[in-house]
Amino acid sequence: MTQTSEAKTLLLLKPRGFCAGVVRAIDIVRIALETFGPPIYVRKEIVHNKYVVEELKAKCAIFVDDVEEVPNGERIIYSAHGVAPSVRQASKLRMLRVIDATCPLVTKVHVEAIRFAKNKYSLILIGHLNHDEIVGTLGEAPEVTQVVSDAAQVAGIQVPDPERVAYLTQTTLSLDEATDIIEALKKKFPNIRGPHAQDICYATENRQVAVKNIAEEQADLVLVVGSPNSSNSNRLVEVARNLGTNAHLIDTCRDIDERWLDGAGTVALEAGASAPEIMVQEVIALLGQKGFANVREVEVMPEHVRFGLPPEIVAAIGAAPTIPDAARVE
Repeated sequence: MTQTSEAKTLLLLKPRGFCAGVVRAIDIVRIALETFGPPIYVRKEIVHNKYVVEELKAKCAIFVDDVEEVPNGERIIYSAHGVAPSVRQASKLRMLRVIDATCPLVTKVHVEAIRFAKNKYSLILIGHLNHDEIVGTLGEAPEVTQVVSDAAQVAGIQVPDPERVAYLTQTTLSLDEATDIIEALKKKFPNIRGPHAQDICYATENRQVAVKNIAEEQADLVLVVGSPNSSNSNRLVEVARNLGTNAHLIDTCRDIDERWLDGAGTVALEAGASAPEIMVQEVIALLGQKGFANVREVEVMPEHVRFGLPPEIVAAIGAAPTIPDAARVE
């Protein structure tokens, strides 16, 4: 794979960057600001990307960690990661005007958790304990739910009835990691039930497939654009490393250590589902200056998923004298 300095190649993976849930969440904040005007409060980071959050802060979005920080009666937007019922109740007590930007695929997991709990199942939630998405899903049925993060933890799981156990997964996990845990659960609980359809989201899966497609044989180095707290971005780095390929997560092009490029004739560039394309383009420009001028896009599969806006935003747009410009972060 190593090439001469005159023929260094940059493989630009596709699909990359924003998924439908992230586009929807960012649009919700921007439309709310344009339609209602500030103050618009956002609980937690709307998506896990520093650039996106700072861009929305510059437009006067106010990010808070807890609804208790929001004055009574103001508007608050829930992040794409979803919230627990306790957060919804706290918002109601403060008479907050809620706009829900929870990704529909995360909402699907919440609905499944409620269904299993109502049917008296013990629920195993596969994911990272302190991640915002897991915190929200766990809140739907905390009394019957246990969180596991790796296959080794499965052995210690205790449930009232081993015949009534179900599992769900965080939407941004590594496919391989989730598969290992699910297999361990099936060995321990042969009659365990799972979701009707895979919980890991299409965008997470597609980006991992794209990395796998090139990591073993086509690239000397994989760079993943994404913030350190982005679960799906971190999983992309893990996927590449598990295949024996050097890989690094970078928030911006400034995070690239030139020593990583030593001896690399081919670099593959991917972006997590919450990373804007503008950050990818900055990396392309920097790598071009370092000799990676042979840029080739490698598309694994097309993505055409779109999610509708929540009713609060649709109603606001309909009542507005002019349709707000919901131009997305590019």
